[in-house]
Amino acid sequence: MQCVFVQLRCTSGKTYEVADAIYDREIVSEMYSTSGEYDLMLKLYIPADEDVGKFINDKLLDIPNIDRSLTTLTFKAF
Repeated sequence: MQCVFVQLRCTSGKTYEVADAIYDREIVSEMYSTSGEYDLMLKLYIPADEDVGKFINDKLLDIPNIDRSLTTLTFKAF
């Protein structure tokens, strides 16, 4: 499994709708509301045999009212 963090900027006033839609898909391990440039931070575990970009595109970024995303890949360092 590949651990990936995704930050999302949502259309103004639509963050709760986006969060509900994400939870309905049951693809996140953790989700947080954040301050700053992005509205939500997600922690996902993507199966090793899946392409990270395709997984995020197909299962997350087609949700309405997501304006921008930032994906951070993690690496086993220790």
